[in-house]
Amino acid sequence: MSLAPLLEAAPAIPLHAFAAMAAFLLGLVQFAAPKGTLPHRTIGWIWVALMAVVAASSFWIHQIRLVGPFGPIHLLSIFTLVMLPLAVWRAHTHRVASHRLIMIFIFTGALVIAGLFTLLPGRLMHQVVFGS
Repeated sequence: MSLAPLLEAAPAIPLHAFAAMAAFLLGLVQFAAPKGTLPHRTIGWIWVALMAVVAASSFWIHQIRLVGPFGPIHLLSIFTLVMLPLAVWRAHTHRVASHRLIMIFIFTGALVIAGLFTLLPGRLMHQVVFGS
């Protein structure tokens, strides 16, 4: 494992990757910790900010192009940027079940599933984790 390929990449890529890794770890904490507490809300706001960085930074990453400079991952980024404020609003209005469901979908789709795709051979994170 070497961070060199990640650190040598265009600036949007390490920003995207490190924000995603931090969001993944904080997401695991959120799932395990008690809900509705001040720490849950505080970590939640940090997580939302990290996910916004992950989604927004993806628009400067163009390794997979299908329509101009954009690929399917950019649809997930748009979905994430739309759903994050909706999930926060649902928590604010005490619609906890809906809040929970949206957050689980964002975590699963934008971090776990998308993250697994970054580990495919030929991708930068495959190089980082498994070497060249």
